[in-house]
Amino acid sequence: MNFNDTVKGSMLEGFYPEGWDFQKIDRCCSNPPESILEPQEFWNKDFTPVRCDNINDFDMMMGHEIAMEIKSTSQDNRKLAVILPVGPMGMYKWAVYFLKEWNVSARHVYGFNMDEWSDSEGNTLEPENPASFQFAMKQAFYDLLGELTVPEGQRNFATKENLPTYAGKIEKLKKEGAKLVTVFGIGRMCHIAFWEPHFAAEFKSLEEWKLQTHRIAALLHPLTIEQNAITSFKSRTTLVPCRANTIGPGLFLKSDKIIGGCDGTLDRGMQWQGMSLWMTLRYGPDMWVPSSFMPTLPGKLFFISELAGPLIAECH
Repeated sequence: MNFNDTVKGSMLEGFYPEGWDFQKIDRCCSNPPESILEPQEFWNKDFTPVRCDNINDFDMMMGHEIAMEIKSTSQDNRKLAVILPVGPMGMYKWAVYFLKEWNVSARHVYGFNMDEWSDSEGNTLEPENPASFQFAMKQAFYDLLGELTVPEGQRNFATKENLPTYAGKIEKLKKEGAKLVTVFGIGRMCHIAFWEPHFAAEFKSLEEWKLQTHRIAALLHPLTIEQNAITSFKSRTTLVPCRANTIGPGLFLKSDKIIGGCDGTLDRGMQWQGMSLWMTLRYGPDMWVPSSFMPTLPGKLFFISELAGPLIAECH
């Protein structure tokens, strides 16, 4: 049975991004799990997917990678501009652990949170709101570092006033010799940050798409909202905002290194991120699939082995 045929005339017609090639997606997802590490022609020579057996290994290995970037740039007396996600989150406690064990300060680090929930005008939640990404970052990373932490003046959050300044700040830092590292997760719709695939319809060319540094009050895809209802709001869809402020490809594609993570397993064999992982690694660069550009950059993508599949039908 062909998926495209079942969509026609259904409530899903027009729901998925118009630029998605579902036959190509199906080919991506039909690869055997053991082939997931095989390099592709479009991968950067210094890009590597890293298999993790479980969530504990995933959190520790990804946290170690972040801590190593902070340590190595400190040793090189070099500033580090790092774009940070709130999801995944478990790696931050390990980054803190390693930095404290090594007694390495993060005072040379400039943090840029990649996104934040917003209303239709780009207004964000109060920093003290537990649902805000600013609150989450302080609790999970900045506050835990104690005396080693990133100075408050070097922490950037995606408010409608501050987000438009990211590009200029990062450009200035890079001119001063800073390294730019993007830490990220991959969304159900293959977004990076909250840069959604359907935004591609607004641009006449890939070159124009690549210039976009940010978006205020970005309209989120329904599956992005449902993903976050499951992962962050205990299934309560009514608590999930429908918009967010977010960075765009004009920032994350300028990264000197990427540190990515896919940890979207659930329970009893259920998961939500396997298709997104395979699309990222096999689809090939396409502005309708934002995460497909990440393997073109140097760095690592950590993933839990279960996500490799096989992605086949099962009843639970």
